Amino acid sequence: MLVKILNLKKHRRLINFLKFNKNIKFARFGIDKSHIIKNINKKYDYFITGSDQVWNPNFNRMSDIDFLVFATPEKRVAFSASFGISEIPEDMKDYYKERLLGIKYLSVREDTGKDIIENLTGREDVQVLVDPTMLLTSEEWNKVIKKPKQLKTDKYILNYFLGELSDKRKQEIERIAKENNCEIINILDKNSPFYENGPSEFLYLEKNAFMICTDSFHSCVFAILFNRPFVVFDREDSHVKMNSRLDTLLNKFNLKSKWFNDKISKEQLQANYKEVYQILEEERKKAEKFIKILL
Repeated sequence: MLVKILNLKKHRRLINFLKFNKNIKFARFGIDKSHIIKNINKKYDYFITGSDQVWNPNFNRMSDIDFLVFATPEKRVAFSASFGISEIPEDMKDYYKERLLGIKYLSVREDTGKDIIENLTGREDVQVLVDPTMLLTSEEWNKVIKKPKQLKTDKYILNYFLGELSDKRKQEIERIAKENNCEIINILDKNSPFYENGPSEFLYLEKNAFMICTDSFHSCVFAILFNRPFVVFDREDSHVKMNSRLDTLLNKFNLKSKWFNDKISKEQLQANYKEVYQILEEERKKAEKFIKILL
């Protein structure tokens, strides 16, 4: 019976993700390392890579496709691309060097990504741009928001953890919840009624949370966009350091105080982002200028 319930939740979750995907304009075709469309280089002016952690060597899905090797170098663009790690394994440095040198227009979303490229290739033209999700305003994201049917309270703490959460940290979050009369929603817990929700419901929960506790980069991004208090937790169960994107995000917007350090402070329960939004406007202009180079 438990297996049937979990499978049903996964099915409903998939359906909600597919519903959200209707907001996205997909190409009529796809490519992968085993299938590249004939003469594709002649069909387009530019090819852009830049997915989340697209150049992370720890992901088996990464291939030459992510470096756009099927296109001529002058058509290759990396827009806010992400490594997700702080250093490249020694035995892969030559591989990365060759492919990064083959991309004419290079931008990344992490300071460490810029450092990696400069150290490997000697290039000095690498820009650090914000994550593309931040190029849309909160008003634009509001268009795809949907209230979860499971939500019965208007005051809750949203837990969004990709890694494990220790008992000590759980207790600290529970303390804050009790002091502020909040429920706790663990959206990625497979036993939670909220697990079956998709991106639209996730955005609603981010926008309306009393506070967000997370180890996720994009959960922090939406907390900022929706002007919500948040606390960032180190990933406890990761053997590979994956904080580079979070470090860049919090440093860029002067939000280093959002890192969790044993206790959740009163300051972390506030969302004072006036300076953040001023910086964000400048970052959006910077990204727009990068894109206009291609026009």
